[in-house]
Amino acid sequence: MTDKPFLYVVVCAAGVAADVSKLITAAQERDWEVGVFASPTAMNGFFDAAAVETQTGRPIRSAWRRPGDPRPFPAPDAVVVAPATFNTVNKWAAGIADTLAVGTLCEAAGRGVPIAVLPCVAEALAAHPAYQDSVARLRGMGVRFADPYAGEAQVGGERREFGWELALDLLHSP
Repeated sequence: MTDKPFLYVVVCAAGVAADVSKLITAAQERDWEVGVFASPTAMNGFFDAAAVETQTGRPIRSAWRRPGDPRPFPAPDAVVVAPATFNTVNKWAAGIADTLAVGTLCEAAGRGVPIAVLPCVAEALAAHPAYQDSVARLRGMGVRFADPYAGEAQVGGERREFGWELALDLLHSP
């Protein structure tokens, strides 16, 4: 066991998920222990699962455990959802816990655990009324959101970096 705070990182299926190790490194440098949950789709090649398990020293959780199986992670002190997709944000806000990742988010929000979200959502989807309503509902529950990252090239052809460390800063913002 450790005296360090425990951070759940929930990874969804977006291209930037390939760099989730940057978030894990930043969290570990800030003295967090990290456990990763991933959507089933994210487990299909969106990031290097073996490398993440090596980095955290823990298995990635993507499926429900069986009754009687021990909990593989301690309760979270905080949760980061990065990247968070349109689908996950909308299901979470509606309470549709059809995957372990979304079920974990629903439970953490219900327990009042601090949660930070780095959305990776195209501009057209971020403008959708259902997404806007979902973000407002989750913010009303105390969830902290960064601006959506669409991943599109900016002026000059360069892409803006996905702000992995911003998630950790959001956990401590008022």
